[in-house]
Amino acid sequence: MRGTGAVPVPDGAEDVRPAGERRKAGNSLLWAFGVTAGLLLGAAVAAWVTWLGVVVGLAAVAVAAWLVGGAWHRAGAAVTVSFGGLALMMFASPAVYEGYMGAVGEPVDAVVVQVVDEERRRGPSMFCTLRELDGERRVHRVSQQENCFGQAKAGDRVTIVKDPLDLLDPRMPDGPEQEDSRRITLAATVGLTALVLGTTVYAGLRRRG
Repeated sequence: MRGTGAVPVPDGAEDVRPAGERRKAGNSLLWAFGVTAGLLLGAAVAAWVTWLGVVVGLAAVAVAAWLVGGAWHRAGAAVTVSFGGLALMMFASPAVYEGYMGAVGEPVDAVVVQVVDEERRRGPSMFCTLRELDGERRVHRVSQQENCFGQAKAGDRVTIVKDPLDLLDPRMPDGPEQEDSRRITLAATVGLTALVLGTTVYAGLRRRG
């Protein structure tokens, strides 16, 4: 036994304790990045196949809740991560879609054929039918998920953005008042990502048991 005060310190304790804290910190960071990546992956997949993205995202939320609340015994942090994760999926899906289409989308001239508000209780209610003016003159029916918010009327010519891989529906251009909405979506996505990431790390560092 070695020690300089009233409480003796076992040999090697100075080396073992920091190593354990480092392992805990590394483990917490890995789980935090894994959970956050799962949520963002679910949001990205939801822009392509909605139900599949929801399944992936909910699986990430379930893992986070079990880990933080069950294995680490941090109930308050588990609630924060769970609700934060669900909110993150809601904001991240349109943010990922808009970012992807803005980065690699191809502009195509089109005309608005029809705009219909079906007043649904669930899901998108407004739909725009578009016909391309070039090439095969393909017709697309897009919803609010693809930025159909009534900013264009039947007969208007617009420039839509198409996915070069043809996996996602084309995106309609923004209206004059939509720039603020895009900034809010991006800010919410960044903030919720930081919340989920930081709360998971904190819970891992302060885990019980």
